[in-house]
Amino acid sequence: MVPMMGDRRATVLLLLILCFVLSTLSLPLVRATENRWVSKASMPTARAFFGVSVVDGKIYAIGSAGGVNEAYDPETNTWTTKEPMLTPRTSFAIAAYENRIYCIGGYSNGTKTAINEAYDPATDSWETKSSMPTARSQLQAGAVNGKIYVIGGILDGGEILDLNEVYDPATDTWTTKSSIPYGVYSHCSVVVDNKIYVISGQSSSPGNKGPDKGPLTQIYDPETDTWTSGAPPPQPAHRSGAVATSGVSAPKRIYVIGGEVGFMEATNSNQVYDPQTDTWSNGASMPTARQGLGVAVVNDVIYTIGGSFPEYWVSTPTSGDLNKPHITLVSAKVTPINFMPQQHCGVNEQYTPIGSIPEFPSWTPLLITLVVVAVAVVYRRRLSKSQGRADR
Repeated sequence: MVPMMGDRRATVLLLLILCFVLSTLSLPLVRATENRWVSKASMPTARAFFGVSVVDGKIYAIGSAGGVNEAYDPETNTWTTKEPMLTPRTSFAIAAYENRIYCIGGYSNGTKTAINEAYDPATDSWETKSSMPTARSQLQAGAVNGKIYVIGGILDGGEILDLNEVYDPATDTWTTKSSIPYGVYSHCSVVVDNKIYVISGQSSSPGNKGPDKGPLTQIYDPETDTWTSGAPPPQPAHRSGAVATSGVSAPKRIYVIGGEVGFMEATNSNQVYDPQTDTWSNGASMPTARQGLGVAVVNDVIYTIGGSFPEYWVSTPTSGDLNKPHITLVSAKVTPINFMPQQHCGVNEQYTPIGSIPEFPSWTPLLITLVVVAVAVVYRRRLSKSQGRADR
């Protein structure tokens, strides 16, 4: 019996060694995927200022470019054309609730609109819903506990809004809730733990209709209908995209990506907010600087899609460093000597957040199977030898 116990211990030790080797081989590959960007299949229609939403693991890119509706499947890395919007628009609010996507407000035919249309991916069809009370664009929406909260925006005359209008899909009706403390437009927003985080954008103080505030983080609790403030993002930006990871496959964080900074300059920043500690950090920068992009998250993996490189004006210098572009101002207006038009793109870049628990390499199950078989064979041989010695 003593030799048999020794063989068992040796087998267990061998199993532990093999497991250690397996983890050593796999761990670098797992870590290599964290905080990393890779390119994916580009969106067929280059565009900006559209909306993205996720239903059943697929990303729907809707709006702009004549109301185009294209669906991206992260599993197959392919795009499919879907039924376009009933009313083509840009800069509208978008939110998903009970597997339907609601597109609200925006800019259509040269003016702000209050249109509310719902898309059903299951039937690939659209339905017109009750219009929002206030026509506006460059607003944001978030779904919490069966209601869609539509916050901020701007009027045709340039007035920045502090509105918080709430849509109930069950009754197809609207109500008004507590206004956001600082009116805002061109912002981004996400829902975390049933609270709505409104971040950055162009904001104004109460009573002032023009932008006069720096970057803000304003947090709304629908349960109490109250607002609080959080730490502002380090880099001011507007026309950014934002999503939140769930805490399942990656730590629970808010990612504010891209946007416009300075004088019509696109950024590739990746600012990370921790709602629990109210602190900001930086993730790896997005490869392609963009503004007006769509940002979506599927299984805690982030996708940044489309967007534009802001238009700018470049003059041709006649002295000094001739290799540097110059901006010419005349009567407080930019003089377009050499005009570079705004460029829309279909770029699709995937980001795996820090702390993610990615899938193991595809060969891992085979390696585990081989390890188990090898251990079983060794154990059986040792057991047979031990029994043979015992019989003698």
